[in-house]
Amino acid sequence: MKCFVTGASGFVGSNLVAELLRAGHEVKALCRKNSLRLGLDGLDCEIVEGDIRNRPGLERALRGSEWCFHTAASYHLWLRDYAPMYEDNVEGTRNVLNAARMAGCSRVVYTSTVGCIGLPQDGKNPVQPTDETAPVSESQMSNHYKRSKWKAEGVALNMAQQGVPVVIVNPSAPIGPRDAKPTPTGQVIVDLLSGRMPAFLDTGLNWVHVRDVACGHILAASKGRIGERYILGNAQGNWSMGETLKLIAEIGGSKAPLFRIPYALAYAAALCNESLSWLTGTPPRAPLAGVKMARYKMYFNPAKAIQELGMPQTSPRQAFEDAIAWFSTNGYLSKPQRR
Repeated sequence: MKCFVTGASGFVGSNLVAELLRAGHEVKALCRKNSLRLGLDGLDCEIVEGDIRNRPGLERALRGSEWCFHTAASYHLWLRDYAPMYEDNVEGTRNVLNAARMAGCSRVVYTSTVGCIGLPQDGKNPVQPTDETAPVSESQMSNHYKRSKWKAEGVALNMAQQGVPVVIVNPSAPIGPRDAKPTPTGQVIVDLLSGRMPAFLDTGLNWVHVRDVACGHILAASKGRIGERYILGNAQGNWSMGETLKLIAEIGGSKAPLFRIPYALAYAAALCNESLSWLTGTPPRAPLAGVKMARYKMYFNPAKAIQELGMPQTSPRQAFEDAIAWFSTNGYLSKPQRR
């Protein structure tokens, strides 16, 4: 297949490009002019410079493509002005899907997030992971990033109803190689193994190998039902942050932080940090939006993607091993790690 990938220089995007090439597909990779392209190093794809806000440019770039994968997104938990993020995530999605329709793509895979899936019920012990049927409303979108992605998912669902062959995927917390920026989850690894994490705020995430997420996108294009959502996660990947940090420390030959920050203290610190950021313009190290999200165990059930798509289930431990090896090889860790 001739494939078009937006956000190709990003974490999920670059791994998707790698898996598409491995499967024998042709790939045209859309990247912004000044994007960091370390994740695309060594990949034999055609790079096209462009912007998802430029619909005419998208229509030209997409000509001749059979599958379109829209992974590009603006991800920020704090900004002085959130309007550009909505422009990218909502109107950018509309532009890409319209351009894919004009190109006659037989499948369009839109990359959403589990942030658009209803969270497990608070207070239940043990926590019951939720699936694609969990109810959610705009009021549950606790920050502008989630709200913008929720609105973008609405655009995708609406266009599927209009006949655009859109399949939606909702990755959980990917981890693995090619995390060039790195992402907030990858930063957890870098900070811990570089000795910059004296304490932690406990939460819960569903960890999944980014390679499995990339394969899930391809499976969604070939097997996914139009207008359906699929959680791309790992059935054994629902771990608390405390458990996660112990594993990272074990693999990387370091020590996990012992002090768990109380939620109220983290909330107060984030308020102070954001107040300072409004004065300086420098993003806060611990945004209030991130602290609010950490209050809940974000555990999810990917059974639908496993059963309908055949999504692979690489062990989360392997995902962390691969991520740590990549960060170490590419100079992200400030001190050598014992093996």
